[in-house]
Amino acid sequence: MIETLPLLADSAPLLSAGQEGLTDPAELLYPEDTWIGRLRLWVDGLPAAVQWLGLMAISAIPFIESYGGGFVGVVVGMPLWAAVISAAIGNAVSVAVVVYGAHWIREQVLKRREPKELSDRQRSRREKAQRLFDKFGVPGVSLLGPVALPSQFTAPLMVSFGASRHRVMVWMAVSIVLWGLGMALLAVGFLHLIAGSM
Repeated sequence: MIETLPLLADSAPLLSAGQEGLTDPAELLYPEDTWIGRLRLWVDGLPAAVQWLGLMAISAIPFIESYGGGFVGVVVGMPLWAAVISAAIGNAVSVAVVVYGAHWIREQVLKRREPKELSDRQRSRREKAQRLFDKFGVPGVSLLGPVALPSQFTAPLMVSFGASRHRVMVWMAVSIVLWGLGMALLAVGFLHLIAGSM
C-alpha cells in the first residue's frame, strides 16, 4: 500500500511485534470501485515523502489534529505505526509554534503596558477558565482538552495563565500521541468492520 520512508520501514517489524492474529489494515484489500479502494489508489500514486508530509500537514489543522490524522492515515493505507508517528509530529509542531509564540507574546505584553481593565463578562469568563485550569491542572487540560477544544487553543490558554511552556509542551505531546493512537486503533477496527461486510 503506502510506501514508507526506508529508515522507518526497517523499524516496522519491531513496532508490530506481539500483534499476532491482527491483520495490518494496510494489507486489507478493498475493491477498486469502493471509496476506500479509490482513495488508496490515489494516495499510492503519490511519492512517499508527499504522503508523509501530507498527513503531517492535515494533523496540524485545528479540530483534525493527531486523532483525525491518525484515523485518515490508517484509512488511506498507512501502517498504524506510520500514521500515528506522522500525525503526532504534525500536530506537535503546530502546538509548539503556538505555545512558544503565546509565551513570547505574553512576555512582550507584560513588559510594555499596564493591565487592561476587564468588563464584568470578560472577568467572569476568565475566572471560569482559571477555575477549570486550577481544578485539572496542565495534565488534565492537556489530556481532556481535545474533547472540547483543539490543542492549538488550550495550550496557549494554559501558558497565558502562567503555566510553564515546557511543562505544557510535555503534556501536550503525551496527549497528542495518546489521542492519535486511540483514533488510529479505532480506524483499524473500522476498516476490519468494513472488510468483514464486503
